[in-house]
Amino acid sequence: MAVKARELELRLERVEQQLRLFQRVSRLMTRDIDLDDVLHEIVSLISDFLKCDSCLIYLAEEDQLVLYATSDPDQRSVGKVRLRKSEGLTGWVARERRLLAISREAYSDPRFKFFKDLPQDTYEAFLSVPIIAQGKVVGVINVQNREPRVHSGDDMEMLSTIGEQVGTLLLLSKQKLAEAR
Repeated sequence: MAVKARELELRLERVEQQLRLFQRVSRLMTRDIDLDDVLHEIVSLISDFLKCDSCLIYLAEEDQLVLYATSDPDQRSVGKVRLRKSEGLTGWVARERRLLAISREAYSDPRFKFFKDLPQDTYEAFLSVPIIAQGKVVGVINVQNREPRVHSGDDMEMLSTIGEQVGTLLLLSKQKLAEAR
């Protein structure tokens, strides 16, 4: 009985952490700060919540996905890493509009594309969701771990929900730019 109660306590604690994460992302959407700063804060929040080694946000620019934010201290790849929607695991997620979870050896997947500028390309585990706004894929969020990891259904659902929030954020950002013109 004590074990079951402890399991329930841990589950409740995780749900409360998830709720706080959603609240923090929601509050970022209401602040008047630069889109790049918001995206960097979001990758930081995701990294902390999922205890991952890397979080990346790619945004769609025409037929390409461009790296806009990373949790990595080295920011040199931001804006430089670009791939077509027909390339790599990230492109597959955008093209198929589906979540992708690989628990080990993500670099061995036949859809994988290596980028020399991304050390994450040697990481084992990969979780990725599309960022969708008004029915269109406008980006992709990737979470990676150096060691193998099986992501829970809750983690997948949480990242998908963050993807939806970021999609709304991008719409608000575009609207703000249009109004400023």
